[in-house]
Amino acid sequence: MKKTLIYKLTAFLAITTIIVVSCTKESPDVRLDPKLSTSQVYGIKSDSATVVGFVIASGEGFVEKGICYNTQPIPTILNSKKVYTGSNTTATFIVKLGGLTFATKYYARAYATNSSGTIYGEESNFTTLAILPTATTADVTAIAGTTATTGGNVTHNGGATITARGVCYSETPNPTIANLKTSDGTGVGAFVSSLANLKGATTYYVRAYATNVIGTAYGSQKQFTTLVVTRTWYLPGDYVEASYPGTTFGNWSPANSPQVKSVEAAPNILEGYVYMANTANEWKFATQPNWDGPNYGYGGPGILDPSGANFNSPAGYYKINANAVALTYTAVATVWGVIGSASPGGWGSETPLSYDPASRTWRGGVPMTLGDFKFRAHSWDYNYGAAAGSNKLTHDGPNIAIGVAADYYFVLDLSTPHDYTYSADRWGLIGSATPGGWGEDTNMMWDPVTKSLKLTVDLTVGDIKFRANDAWDINLGGTPSALTPGGDNIPIALAGNYTIHLYLVGVGGYCTIVKN
Repeated sequence: MKKTLIYKLTAFLAITTIIVVSCTKESPDVRLDPKLSTSQVYGIKSDSATVVGFVIASGEGFVEKGICYNTQPIPTILNSKKVYTGSNTTATFIVKLGGLTFATKYYARAYATNSSGTIYGEESNFTTLAILPTATTADVTAIAGTTATTGGNVTHNGGATITARGVCYSETPNPTIANLKTSDGTGVGAFVSSLANLKGATTYYVRAYATNVIGTAYGSQKQFTTLVVTRTWYLPGDYVEASYPGTTFGNWSPANSPQVKSVEAAPNILEGYVYMANTANEWKFATQPNWDGPNYGYGGPGILDPSGANFNSPAGYYKINANAVALTYTAVATVWGVIGSASPGGWGSETPLSYDPASRTWRGGVPMTLGDFKFRAHSWDYNYGAAAGSNKLTHDGPNIAIGVAADYYFVLDLSTPHDYTYSADRWGLIGSATPGGWGEDTNMMWDPVTKSLKLTVDLTVGDIKFRANDAWDINLGGTPSALTPGGDNIPIALAGNYTIHLYLVGVGGYCTIVKN
């Protein structure tokens, strides 16, 4: 009797252990025919996979064994094959297939050849993994101050669904989806990306991206620099000379007239405050400091028309807005004051300030208690606040705190578009002639009749000055008729009771000192 060799093998695959045992009951004068098994496929990648074959019975023995494979079922050695190069005496043989196409289904069978021919194991199938997609980046066009247009094209999905695509961009090279990005749909094909909220005069780097189950791929990098796009429009008219005394402004001269401006964040939205002193005032928008145009006039309520007639507005201090794209405008007359828990009218009504054409500011004194305040013009649509410690005003900004109860002199400056400021100061008299000497201020009170800061006080022979907020940061001296910041001490020649008025104008002012 001949015994047929039976093999027993343990195959170790990654962490999992598979034990394959073949047991054949021997019988006299019985020999097993050659037989194979295709036992496992593992290590599948985008271009390779490992297939395990097992010799169940070798018969007279094999001269070659391996794995044959194809993209169609029932592969044979006439298709692709990979020969096992190890020992022919082993039962288990492991073959790594390479050069496969990604995201493709393959069929594989173990094969073995002896003198009688070739036999095959059962068929297994597997699908290779996908790869990263392929994307290209479009040129950047329509570059403006805060916007630009780009996009890309997903030319291949890598064998898996494109779940996200767009562009990523940053101020540093090689941006990724961890930086700023757009989301522009899914799938293959071209797409357009609109970039917004960019910084003006800034260099950006942009790449298209496409994401599938494997990961995210990027197109080539494009570079562009945003423009500085802010608009300035001019408001020439017959009101200018009467409304802006002491300036070089002239009637109907665009270059010598008030302006409205935009900022980078909203380059097409212009605003500014304009004073019109005449009973009736005619004016227009000029988009250049000349009449070369386009120039806009009245095209109906709220409408700008390049062929429109002059606007006609009554006297007032106007907040003017214009939309350079929609060609719309508003001109709202405003009267400004102080409102808040620290003000006489509380949060219910403003204590008015007065407009001073010479300084182009709103001014006035207001008795204030501890609390908060803001600047408002009859409606919360028009209000300004400021962060603690800052004199820069912003629309709907924070409440401003009053920490010392006193009469305050306010200056609200809205004359420069988008650069609105204020001051709120307590004024006093100090000097060797005053009751407090040079060490303590004697506080002044606001006189609404004379619109001045007033003090009645006993003075001795000596000197005086005016200063704000019990500090020397802001002080006035010099000639009473023309006070200047940091000016000389003002002499008091005779002792007595005096009434003093301080009129604040511009950065200085003047005073009257009358002995009672």
